[in-house]
Amino acid sequence: MKTTMKWAGAGMLLAAGLSPAAAFDTAAEIPPVSTACPQNVGEGTTCLAGRDSAGAFYLIAMPKAWNGDLVLHSHGGPFLGAPTAKRVAEDLERWSVMPRLGYAWAASSYRQGGVAVTAAAEDTERLRQLFIDKVARPKHVWLHGQSWGASVAAKGAELFTEGRPYDAVLLTAGVLGGGTRSYDFRLDLRVVYQYLCHNHPLPTETQYPLNIGLPTDAKLTQHELARRVDDCLGLDKPAAQRSAEQAAKVKTLVDVIHIPERSIASHLNWATWHFQDVVQKRTGGASPFGNAGVVYAGSADDAALNAGVLRYTADAKAVATLAADADLSGRIPVPVLTVHAIHDPTAVVELQDSFGRAMAAAGREAALVQTYTGDRDHSYLSDPTYAALMEALSAWATQGKKPTAEGVAAGCEKARAALGATCKFEPGFTPKPLDTRVPPRAKP
Repeated sequence: MKTTMKWAGAGMLLAAGLSPAAAFDTAAEIPPVSTACPQNVGEGTTCLAGRDSAGAFYLIAMPKAWNGDLVLHSHGGPFLGAPTAKRVAEDLERWSVMPRLGYAWAASSYRQGGVAVTAAAEDTERLRQLFIDKVARPKHVWLHGQSWGASVAAKGAELFTEGRPYDAVLLTAGVLGGGTRSYDFRLDLRVVYQYLCHNHPLPTETQYPLNIGLPTDAKLTQHELARRVDDCLGLDKPAAQRSAEQAAKVKTLVDVIHIPERSIASHLNWATWHFQDVVQKRTGGASPFGNAGVVYAGSADDAALNAGVLRYTADAKAVATLAADADLSGRIPVPVLTVHAIHDPTAVVELQDSFGRAMAAAGREAALVQTYTGDRDHSYLSDPTYAALMEALSAWATQGKKPTAEGVAAGCEKARAALGATCKFEPGFTPKPLDTRVPPRAKP
């Protein structure tokens, strides 16, 4: 589309100085085509869509009054199944604040579904190069990752460093404990749920190790699992209408696993089908998840619970495979700014402590600023929250003004005048270590 956009850059940027293995042949990419924009992206915004050579769909939004910068977005999930254009359209609608603030915005659906962090990071980097070759050369590239996409963005920022393709990184509601640690609590949920409910699997069904999620040929549907959960826990009813037994089981899960009641069903789904994806498609049929030696606490009878739950040992090769793909080294050479809701029901806030430790271990502690809000949501906080974060990140990368949590909070209040909504930053908050919420376990 360079011939139709007056702000388009000339020529092709070849891999921004990346090693040959990281270079993508942008000359082979088909230029994007104009498409209708989702609602609320700002008057005059132009949207472009396409599918890259690896099979990933992508969507680009160019605001009428472009500030010259690009927000390169890594979406969360991960979603299972084939990629779809709908996925990126939904993300643009959710993150429409970015083009409304004047940023160009681009996101990839990734070439495949499932828990594949490095591949998703490659797809995101391919889109950056495609954007520069086919659309425009931005002044700055801000790499943004949301939820699981934060681990994608962090991995990409570690992998693609030569030539500084990204000026800075924004990680929001990030699953940032690494693949080998972030999901331990979901195995804990599976085994404690089964101890209480005995219906996933049913006694009449084939018994399989819960740490594989599901066998390859399993016929279980999400609808059927939801029915079983409701039978056992009564989550489909108001708390006052549950039986005493159901109420006691819900309390046990909340107190032992340390997740809110409202997220039990979703985490159980992820501990089923996401674990199946990891084991069957990523780690060769062996599970990287284990709970050997874990001591569970918080139930009415911890001794009985610990004696009764099923135990599994993670496979060493599977752990190494998952670690290579999804663990984070913290070696990010550019500024990193994060935000996390203290009461996030999906990605626990203690994951931020793990990420901070990784950055510190890599000698990059000074390149990280972490902020927290009093929100109870995961997928989106508020427009002024992100406006303040982007302003602070830009000032840090371009002017050397390292932000503070207090300064970002003040910036949010300032942004409210134009954007409305809420600001709930809590500058004094510090997360506890992940081990205080998720029982530690030995890794092979």
